[in-house]
Amino acid sequence: MHQLNTKIPTETPSVFNPKYRVCPYLDTINRNLLDFDFEKLCSISLTRINVYACLVCGKYFQGRGTNTHAYTHSVGEAHHVFLNLHTLRFYCLPDNYEIIDSSLDDIKYVLNPTFLRNEISKLDQLQPKHSRTVDGVLYLPGVVGLNNIKANDYCNVVLHALSHVSPLRDYFLREQSYASIKRPPGDSMFTLVQRFGELMRKMWNPRNFKAHVSPHEMLQAVVLWSSKRFQITEQGDPIDFLSWFLNTLHRALKGNKQPNSSILYKIFLGEMKIYTRKIPPVELDDAAKQQLLATDEYKHQVEHTNFIYLTCDLPPPPLFTDEFRENIIPQVNLYQLLGKFNGSAEKEYKTYKDNFMKRFEITRLPQFIILYIKRFTKNTFFLEKNPTIVNFPIKNVDFGDILGMKQRDKSLNDTKYNLVANIVHDGDPKKGTYRVHILHKANGQWYEMQDLHVTEILPQMITLTESYIQIYERSADS
Repeated sequence: MHQLNTKIPTETPSVFNPKYRVCPYLDTINRNLLDFDFEKLCSISLTRINVYACLVCGKYFQGRGTNTHAYTHSVGEAHHVFLNLHTLRFYCLPDNYEIIDSSLDDIKYVLNPTFLRNEISKLDQLQPKHSRTVDGVLYLPGVVGLNNIKANDYCNVVLHALSHVSPLRDYFLREQSYASIKRPPGDSMFTLVQRFGELMRKMWNPRNFKAHVSPHEMLQAVVLWSSKRFQITEQGDPIDFLSWFLNTLHRALKGNKQPNSSILYKIFLGEMKIYTRKIPPVELDDAAKQQLLATDEYKHQVEHTNFIYLTCDLPPPPLFTDEFRENIIPQVNLYQLLGKFNGSAEKEYKTYKDNFMKRFEITRLPQFIILYIKRFTKNTFFLEKNPTIVNFPIKNVDFGDILGMKQRDKSLNDTKYNLVANIVHDGDPKKGTYRVHILHKANGQWYEMQDLHVTEILPQMITLTESYIQIYERSADS
């Protein structure tokens, strides 16, 4: 009878014998080696089907049956505790029984963090609590470093900045927000939405095992869906990535041209009018010019269009040195740059055969304004960087001056904005690096983030940097 009882557990699932739900090997789990940020595929066969993580060494293996890689690893290395990365169930191999133990819940949460509505609503209100990693390092959820795999800092700064756009973060912290969106069969673009949601939840996870996150899966989806336009191994331009990423996410969320068709358009989409007039060729005499101006082609044309970000043009830097033979770093006021959109300032645009004068008038300001400060100019030979420093206030930036007169009267109180993220470029145009300043709303503290490095920074220091992309949020007071 005693022999019969000892044989039953190895063949019978733990469901039938509660006694064998407790595993003697739980103390062999090494949480310091667990990393669920990388692609969920078997380290030997590279398959994505039925993959298990060994909780002793952190490697991924396929299967649980007698001839599978996970089984062979458990016998060869004497590593016994495995987690199914899809079902989130724990098993002991080679005995092949399920482990049910509440002490493993923290591992499940790290693999798949979840947030309740009331937890999300308190993220920006309560004084934030620091969390402690497995090796005792303190970190603040939402202010964690992102791993630079090789040259993806241009993606990291954008992901950091978007993670502090509150309505976007709140939407992606709950998987239920976008789980009901119906996609046509075979459409895998939606994986970009899922990967971004997973990354957002990991960045705000209060129970992480380490104080940084690797955006590996997210960036692989980016490489795939941009047809290798954005690479992990080559430096890119954050504004190109930001523009592509927001538009692709919008399409993946079944968005269309309507302003409220997706969460991204609700947050970032503004409206403007573009007034265009064609300029007659310079070599013509006055009479010929007047004749041309009378034709339809040379009349004023008005176009209603939408924008996700506004491009601000910097004035050219001075060519000559000062009396001390040193270059003065030129400075310009943010309001001077925004004058481009006031509806009266004209700017010349050239094509290969025609010249146009354009005026821009903002008709609706979005909840979050993205400003792109154009620092790089490309000519025939090389890429040049404009080092001009932009002077801007951190709080209560008034965008009312760039609204049309009718809209200005309607939205007298809605034009004050506060800075929430500031992306900076340092160094040469091609070899430089990017960093980002973000505001943690709950404690009002600014942080500088460059890949894995996170430091507190004074708001006064932010205005001295070579800003490249800025995100402003409409002030709650207004």
